[in-house]
Amino acid sequence: MKKLPVVLTLAAAFSAPLAMAKTVDTVASFSVLADIVKEVGGPHVKVKSLVGPDGDPHGFEPTPQDSQSLANADVVFVSGLGLEGWMDRLVSASGYKGKVIVASDGIETRTMDEEGKTVTDPHAWNSMKNGVVYATNVMNALIAADPEDADAFRQQGADYIAKLKKLDSWAQTSFRAIPQQKRKVLTSHDAFGYFGQRYGVTFMSPVGFSTESEASAGEVAGLVTQLKKEHIHRYFIENQTDPRLVKQIASSTGAQPGGELYPEALTKPGGEADTYVAAFSHNVNAMINSMK
Repeated sequence: MKKLPVVLTLAAAFSAPLAMAKTVDTVASFSVLADIVKEVGGPHVKVKSLVGPDGDPHGFEPTPQDSQSLANADVVFVSGLGLEGWMDRLVSASGYKGKVIVASDGIETRTMDEEGKTVTDPHAWNSMKNGVVYATNVMNALIAADPEDADAFRQQGADYIAKLKKLDSWAQTSFRAIPQQKRKVLTSHDAFGYFGQRYGVTFMSPVGFSTESEASAGEVAGLVTQLKKEHIHRYFIENQTDPRLVKQIASSTGAQPGGELYPEALTKPGGEADTYVAAFSHNVNAMINSMK
């Protein structure tokens, strides 16, 4: 029998484990969470985001293809806290029998008034302190799903978490340099509650936590009065919402556009907010620039 050269034999031996390396098929509910899974999982994960770039996770309507993605998944990640009201039905329809990992587990939640009811604010990731919790929960879930690659997940997770902690400290320091009375922002809907709580910023919006909510004429008039009283001169639109109402309110107060924010949807690849880190950094910089 013909013998293989030593070099080829060694190459074959070292390449065999790589060919057999496990890839964890994951599904994440929306683009921000999908990016966290990608960052922690690296080359050992394949990630499908149900709600795509610039998509609204509140009013999302799943397709049969989404159901098939869940059926084929090893792990499914959701943010939880009531964000994905459509997810239970999708899981049931898909026949998925694996674990649904709630990335927000362990977070100290805040409540808000929504049409006369007290509800949990679902936008926890907008505080980077909470982003660390998300990344930690994702890391632990991937380790459980693929113990053979545990060391890689721990290393990638630790590096990513260190980056998120630096961003959290940077945001705190940056906002502390702005006088408290100037830390006020008008946005399309109430998605920045955790952000405001963490970094000392007051947010006002015409509708509640869900983009499907509608503001009454009286609520809009009250907001206009409040904006004038508090001398808020900048407003922001959001990439996943209809900007018409916030623009209408701004025109009644003389507020000028401050740009676009990305509270719950990333941009397409190559956009200015195509990762969680980029979106958070952009939001902080845009707000601070409007306050100076």
